[in-house]
Amino acid sequence: MTLVFLGYLPEKKVAEVAQTAFEPVRGLAAPELSVRAVRPVPARDPRLFAFDLSDVDGRAGAVQAVASDALASARFYKPEKRQFWPHVTFARVKRGQRRVPPIDAEPPQLEAFEATDVVLYRSHLSPRGARYEALETVRLGL
Repeated sequence: MTLVFLGYLPEKKVAEVAQTAFEPVRGLAAPELSVRAVRPVPARDPRLFAFDLSDVDGRAGAVQAVASDALASARFYKPEKRQFWPHVTFARVKRGQRRVPPIDAEPPQLEAFEATDVVLYRSHLSPRGARYEALETVRLGL
């Protein structure tokens, strides 16, 4: 689940970005999440499909808001205008391809889980898709 999308930043800023985002979230409670639905985006002619997550007690939203505020204050990030939506994208339609019809699928029947770690990732983009490299991690609730 993406909390904040930063875009391009120089590699020499990685440690500072991680400290800026992680320090204020470190003591927050880990979000309890569960999959509640499969959601096409947009609803007609979707370009992606996501698992819509239930954020028990709004903890994921709280972690996202604290990280977003800290990164925005340090001028690493410009907050998005749309409200945070806890989700995990599981499929995308390739750019330039015709969009696909929405699917009518039940969400997987998974137990609720705690999202205990916040990770700063680097995206390596290629024509075959993105590859993600974990750079820094913090455990919530510590």
